[in-house]
Amino acid sequence: MSVGPIFEREVLTTPRRPGHYLMRSGFVAALLILFYSLRQATIGFQDIVFAGDVAAFSALTFRVFALLQLTLSLFFSTLFSASLVAQEKDRRTLILLLMTDLRNYELALGKLLASLLNVGVLLAVSWPVFCFLKLLGGVTWEQILWSQAIVGSATLAAGSWGCLVAFWREKTFQTIATSVLGVVLFLLVAHALGAAVDNSLAAISPYDGLFRVLNPLSVSRPGIVQVSAWTSVLSQLAVAIGLSVTTILKLRSWNPSKEVHQSVAESTSKEGSDSEKSAPAIRRQHRVVWSQPVIWREMRTRAYGRRMVWIKLSYVVLTLIIAATSWSQSASGSRDSLVLGMVSAPSFALLGIGILSLLLSNAQAVTSITNERDGGTLQILLVTDLRPWEFMFGKIGGALWNAREMLVLPLVLTVALGVSGVIPALTAENMIYVGVTYVVLTLFAVALGLHAGLSYENSRQAIAHSLGTMFFLCIGIFVFMLLLVEARSSFAIQLQSFILFIGFGSLGLYSSLTYRNPSNALTLAALMLPFLTFYAITEFLLGGNLGVCFWICMAYGFAAVAMMVPVMNDFDIALGRHSQEGG
Repeated sequence: MSVGPIFEREVLTTPRRPGHYLMRSGFVAALLILFYSLRQATIGFQDIVFAGDVAAFSALTFRVFALLQLTLSLFFSTLFSASLVAQEKDRRTLILLLMTDLRNYELALGKLLASLLNVGVLLAVSWPVFCFLKLLGGVTWEQILWSQAIVGSATLAAGSWGCLVAFWREKTFQTIATSVLGVVLFLLVAHALGAAVDNSLAAISPYDGLFRVLNPLSVSRPGIVQVSAWTSVLSQLAVAIGLSVTTILKLRSWNPSKEVHQSVAESTSKEGSDSEKSAPAIRRQHRVVWSQPVIWREMRTRAYGRRMVWIKLSYVVLTLIIAATSWSQSASGSRDSLVLGMVSAPSFALLGIGILSLLLSNAQAVTSITNERDGGTLQILLVTDLRPWEFMFGKIGGALWNAREMLVLPLVLTVALGVSGVIPALTAENMIYVGVTYVVLTLFAVALGLHAGLSYENSRQAIAHSLGTMFFLCIGIFVFMLLLVEARSSFAIQLQSFILFIGFGSLGLYSSLTYRNPSNALTLAALMLPFLTFYAITEFLLGGNLGVCFWICMAYGFAAVAMMVPVMNDFDIALGRHSQEGG
C-alpha cells in the first residue's frame, strides 16, 4: 500500500482476531439497546397516532447517536494513536523501526492509520443505523452525511495530534496526559473564539459544527434552511494535515530521544574511564532510599519524565479557564439554566473538570505498571523480597502524589464555587458530600488502573481497557441521566428498559474486571456497581444528598477494595497465575 508496510500489516492481521468481530457487533448492539431505551423513555407502550411523533423520536435519537459517536471517536482515536507509538517506545522497538529503510511518512502515517483502523471500522458499521433513522423521518440525508463528515475529520485530527505527541514525548503518561489535555483545550479555545470574536469561528470546534448540523434552524436565515459544515470539516482536515506534516518532518529529530543519546554517552565515558587505570576514581554521593523503595522511586525520582511540570501547568490553566467561565455565566445571570435539563452550567463545568481529573489519575496508575512491564523491571521486582502490599501501597501512594493537582484542584474549585454562591446548592453539608465522593472515585480510578496494568500483558490493551472502562462509566452515567430526565413523568413504565440498560452495563464491567483473575468479589462488584449507581442517580434527580454520597461510596469503594485486596496478598493472583506449593 502507498502508506507503507505498517498499515498493510495491521489491515491483514486485524481481521484474524476474534475480538475484531465482537467489537463491531457489540457496538451495533449497544446502539440498538440505546435506541430501545430511548423509545421506552419517550414513547413507552403508548399507541403512535401521528407520524410526527415518530419523526420527533427519530430526530432525538439521531442527536444522541451523533453526539455519542463524536465523543467516543475523539477519545479513542486520541488514546489509540498515542498508546500505539508509546508502546513502541517503551519496548525499545521504535529504534529498530528507525534503523530500517522505512521513510518518515511511511512510519508516521502507517502508525496513524493503523491506530485509527478500529475506530474507522466502528464508524463504518454505524452507517446502517443512521440510515435506519432516516426511514423513520425527522432526519435528512444532508444531516447524516455532514455529521459523519464531521466525525470522520475530527477523528483524523485527534489521531494526528495523539500521534504527534507520542513521537514527541518519551514517557507514556506524558503522552496520554498531553494528548487528552490538548484536545480539551482546543475545544474550549475554539468555542471561546466563537463566543468572543465571531460566531462563525465556533464552527471550528467539531461539537459546535455538529450542533449546527443537528439544529440547522438556529443558524439559517428566515425562509432558507441550509445544512452545511464546510467550515468545521475543512478546519479539522487542515489541522490533521498540519499535525501529520509536522510529525513527518520532526520524526527523526525527536527520535531517538535525548535520554538514549545521554545513556550511550555515559556508557562510552564509563568505558573510557575504566581503561585509564591511572585516573583517580570519583566517588558519587548516592541518595538515601527510604525503607519503602517503591514509593520512594515514585515520589523522589523522575520516573515519569523530566517535564511533568508542563502537564500540571496545563491542567491548572484549564481549571482556571473553566472556573472563570463559570463565574462569568453566574455574573450574566445564566446559572439557573439547566444543561439538558439536569444540572446548571457551572455544575456541568465542575463535573467536566472532575471527569478529566479522574481520567488522568487512572492514566497515571495504569502507566505506572505498564512502564515497569515494558521496561522488564516488573518481573525483577517480583523475585525480590518486596512484599505485595508494599509494592501496591507504593504504587497507590505514588499515583496519588504525582496526580495530586488532579485531586486537590477539583476540591478547591468545589469549595470556591460553593462559598461564592455560583452554585447555590453547594452548601457546607453538600460540599462535604461532594468531597468525600470525589476522593472515593479517585481511589477507584487508581485501583482500576493498577488492576488493568497487572491483568493485561499488552500495555496497549491495559491502557485501553483501563481508560475505556472509566470513560464508558462516565458516558453511561450521563446517558442514563438523560434517559431518566426524559422518562421522569412515566418512570415505572420504562423500568424494564432501564433494567436492560443496567444489565448490559454490568456484563461489560464484568468482562473487563474479571479478564484474568475472576473472583466472587469482582463478580459482585460488577453486578452491584451499575444498580447502586442507578439508585444514586435517581436520588440525585429527586434532590437527595446523603443517599447519593453513601451509595456511590459503597459501590465504588467496594469495587476498589475487591480489586486491590487479592493483589496485596499474592502477586500470582493479580497476574493470573496459580500459586504452587511453596512458591
